[in-house]
Amino acid sequence: MSKFNIPISLLLVTSLTACSSGLYKDLPHSAAAYANFPPIDRAVVPTEYLIAPGDVVAISVFGEPGLTIEKLPVDDAGYIQVPLLGPVQISGLTPAKATALIASGLGKRYLKNPNVTLNVIEQTGQNVTVEGQVMKAGAYPVDGQTTLLGAIALAQSPTRIAKLDEVVIFRTINDQRMAARFDLGRIRAGRDPDPQILGGDVVVVGFSQAKSIYRDILQAAPLFNVFTRL
Repeated sequence: MSKFNIPISLLLVTSLTACSSGLYKDLPHSAAAYANFPPIDRAVVPTEYLIAPGDVVAISVFGEPGLTIEKLPVDDAGYIQVPLLGPVQISGLTPAKATALIASGLGKRYLKNPNVTLNVIEQTGQNVTVEGQVMKAGAYPVDGQTTLLGAIALAQSPTRIAKLDEVVIFRTINDQRMAARFDLGRIRAGRDPDPQILGGDVVVVGFSQAKSIYRDILQAAPLFNVFTRL
């Protein structure tokens, strides 16, 4: 009978790779991913600032000092607390649209033709949030030339168990939450274009179960013989 030395680690990784499915496998990818997330050579410069969670705004209503607030934070869900109106969602809106929304609410119930002014006095929306399998997750400042590779670099690169073909960008476009999946390995190799990253984007780097198991086996290898004889 023939005898073979077969690494158990190789068998486990092969099995996991064959049966695993990506969490974001149904999202647009490859060429379709760039429909809403264009590459940097077709960079889009936002013409107007969009209010984001974490921003601080100031509201004044002419002739109504009780409705004037010098600092009003936008909460994590994108709402501000407006006197008389209560919670009003303004994230994703321009300051002009947020002003019109508040003026409309006050005008329908309380005031006749209210003259409302809303200004953003502290901006946090020009950040990208990088999460998942990166060395240092967090929020990082971006400009019009930031790309996906640049955002990952700001987070000090992927971890060893990152799933490089499952890197997802989330973006709010016309009040709709959009997402697409990119292959970081192909982008690094220059085989796919590098998409532009905008303020307010969220980047999530996926987790590779196969890499995780393989790493654990290698780390435990000195403790036992990882080869079996058949």
